[in-house]
Formats: sequence, structure tokens, C-alpha cells
Amino acid sequence: MIEVNFDGLIGPTHNYAGLAHGNLASAVNAGRTSAPRQAALQGLAKMRAMIALGLPQGVLLPHRRPDTDWLRSIGFSGSDPAVLAAAARDEPVLLANACSASAMWTANAATVSPSTDTSDGRCHLSVANLTTMRHRGIESVQTERQLRLAFADGRFFAVHGALPAAFRDEGAANFMRLTTPEGADAVEIFVYGEAGAGGFPARQDLTASQAIARRHGLAPSRTCFAQQSAAAIAVGAFHNDVVAVAHGHVLFAHEQAFADPIALHAFVRDRLPATRIVTVPAAEVSLATAIRSYLFNSQLVTLPSGDMALVLPQESRNEPTVWRWLEAEVARGGPIRRLIVVDVRESMRNGGGPACLRLRVQMSAAALATVDRRFLLDDAACDRIEAVVAAEWPVAIAPDDLGNPDLWLQCHRARAALLDALGFGPDAL
Repeated sequence: MIEVNFDGLIGPTHNYAGLAHGNLASAVNAGRTSAPRQAALQGLAKMRAMIALGLPQGVLLPHRRPDTDWLRSIGFSGSDPAVLAAAARDEPVLLANACSASAMWTANAATVSPSTDTSDGRCHLSVANLTTMRHRGIESVQTERQLRLAFADGRFFAVHGALPAAFRDEGAANFMRLTTPEGADAVEIFVYGEAGAGGFPARQDLTASQAIARRHGLAPSRTCFAQQSAAAIAVGAFHNDVVAVAHGHVLFAHEQAFADPIALHAFVRDRLPATRIVTVPAAEVSLATAIRSYLFNSQLVTLPSGDMALVLPQESRNEPTVWRWLEAEVARGGPIRRLIVVDVRESMRNGGGPACLRLRVQMSAAALATVDRRFLLDDAACDRIEAVVAAEWPVAIAPDDLGNPDLWLQCHRARAALLDALGFGPDAL
């Protein structure tokens, strides 16, 4: 099986509106001036770094923003400029929702079960509905359009639309998969929360996770539903991938990530005895520090050499207790052999680290050969994207700029230029 990370390119409307209740980084930075061009270039540099490591890399594209179709659905009418002008005048918070670039965090795009796990032998992708947050609930229609285009071959892929709104589903950010070292067997772990924990909303509910497992045809004996700890949610772990990450035969998590870690570990070890569970003790790195530094919102990847690397945000490198623990872990000879630091500061300030920016899709070589090549990156494609971003993306967006008609026009023009550069028609996505 080949794992491809599909990173979200940060869109031209990237701004700090502070819309995500429970996401502490988003709240702290609300009202600041953002740097969309720098943000997109930082994300693209991370994608280039993964390619340079010899890892397959894909991209998912920014959604159309501002989203005038959504504004029309809630009662605004007229031409696009008239709709946006009315929203800016009468409902600026709704306009901010319509401008959100949050689709860049593609860990929330869908939940993915590889073909080796499913009853029909196809890779299943379930689009997340993201209904807990208004600005994110807008995303599912455009996300589904991209996934259906990228993974169109029904012999290898099954793309499911979003669950009904009553089932809160936030995608792969609350999902982990572990395998044997050689990848022959696997377990899928769905992590859910209890509503209202710590005063913050639990973004993933148990019924949504169960529905996706049924849809994907997963074997109950190899499917686990684990509850996120209330303490983690209360301190700002709005998704499980802020306190835990899994890859291959390694589960890397904070001591306080799960409500019942003993039961989870027992489930995994019973089915996959070779699993390496790496736990960061609260006595060495507090839960608050882990969340602030996004230690666990990192990418665990297997390099072509076979070594496992942890791709971390610069913020983790800058946190002394975090970096001290990581260096000691590498020195102990554990499964994580390399630490690779990337700069995704603009995304981090809005509440998303390296892991938030990518959706992992594991597939066979035959399946990969059918993926729409426009969503797969090489250096030449990165060059084309970089040229468009450098020429078209806004340099800065202050809070009051969201009501500026010139910004709306620039952002629509920027996305159109990107679609053209990558070979998509103006109405393809």
C-alpha cells in the first residue's frame, strides 16, 4: 500500500476571524492581520519538503470564497457583488463565515479506509459534514466535488457524501489507523468526544463514527471506538489529532489523550502485538504545553529508508520541554528516528499544524494509477502553483478588509488563475 498525503493549499481569503470555538489558537489570534500569500507559500514549502524526502504528495485546492451560494441559501439575493455587499453591511459575521479558508485543513475533509480494511475491497472516503462549526459546515459540497473528481474510478474507490447534519463528523482528524510492521493487518480507531466537555463542543460524536464504520464495511472485531478525554477537550484539543497521531505500527499520544487509554492499548495490542505505543507523560510535557506547541499535530511518515520521521511545526522546536523530550526519545532508539521541522506559522496561528493540513489516502499502485493526475504534485506542478500564489494571492488581510469588494474580486480571480494553471476548467471545482 502506498500512502499519499493530500495537503490543502491555503486559500487567498485566509484570515483571522476567530470563528472556531474551542480552538485556542484561533481565539487568541482573532482580529490580527493575516498573510495569505505567505501562508500558501509556507504550506507549499511543506509539500515540497515531503516530495524531497521521496514521499508521494498530493494537493486539494482552495474552495470558492467568498461563498455567495451559501449566502444566497440563507436569504441574501442578487448578483454576487450585491449579495456580498448586503452581507458586509447587515451580517458581517456571516460574511466572515462565507470567507473562511478553513478547507485548507484537509484532515477534516473526509475519513478514509483503505481497500485492505473494507468488505468490498475498495478504498472508501466519507466526506465530513463539519456541522459543529458554521464556517466549516459550508465545506462538504465543494470537498465532495474534488474527491469525486480525484478518485473517480469506481473499481478502486467509493466516495460517500456527508452524513446527515445530526451526526457530528469531523473526518480523519478524529481517526487513526494502525498496522503490523509489514502492513498485512490493521485496526481502525475512531475517536469521539462527549458534548460540552470543559465548556467546549466535542466535534465528533460516537454515532457518526459508527455510521462511517458501517458505510465502509469494516470488520467490527478490528474497529475500535475510543473516547477522547474530557481534560483534553477542556484544554483545547478540539480534535484528537491535537493530542495523538498514529502511523504504521506506531501510536504516539499524550498520556491524557484518551478517557480510557488502558482499554485502547489492550484492544490494539491484542490484535497487533507488534504495535509500538509511545506515550508522552504529563509530568514531562503538560497537556496544555502539548496543545500549545502542537506536538501531536505532526505528521508521522515512513521514509524510503524505512525509518520513521516526525514532521513538526517550528512551535514544537521552540518549546523547551517538548524539544527536550523529543531529543531524548530519539536518543532512546524508539521508533521515531528523525525530527523534521517545518514552518507553517500562518496555519498555526489559525489553529492548524502540519497534520491538519493533510489527508492521508492509502492505496495500491493500481489504484494510484487511476487518481486524477492534476491532484498529484511534482516539482513542476509546485512551480506552477507557486507562480500563481506569488502573483495573485493577497499579501495581507485585516479584519475590516473582508467587506472590501476589491478583495472579493481578487480572491475569485486568484482561485480561477490557480485552476487554469493546473488544467482545470473554470467550473470543474
